[in-house]
Amino acid sequence: MEDQPTDTAAPETTAVHQPQPGGTGLPQGELERLTTEITVALKTIYDPEIPVDIFELGLIYKVDIDDDRNVAVDMTLTAPGCPVAGEMPGWVENAVSLVPGVGNVAVNMVFDPPWTPDRMSDEARVALDWY
Repeated sequence: MEDQPTDTAAPETTAVHQPQPGGTGLPQGELERLTTEITVALKTIYDPEIPVDIFELGLIYKVDIDDDRNVAVDMTLTAPGCPVAGEMPGWVENAVSLVPGVGNVAVNMVFDPPWTPDRMSDEARVALDWY
């Protein structure tokens, strides 16, 4: 029997969801390129109050890439009242849209689950001296 995850496990920072098997699908190499370049694009966006990019902060919850290269991003903020709440989704949309081969980009702001510092990567913790 496989070990089941427990509720005390730290959440994953980001999940990239690939097209479902049986669809037209993207070639594996193209999907890997898109995934890498989208991640790089997301790492260019910084929360103006925290000197760490939004990917390493764990603000990106999910990235879906469909068979037509359309991208849907679920993201959150460190706090619902964040001063850039109205601007940051546009920054994400613009950055991801610049990746060659990406189709339409939709950014969905979600607050469930709420962001906590547990979502930060080790790289972010070191940058912020939170280790």
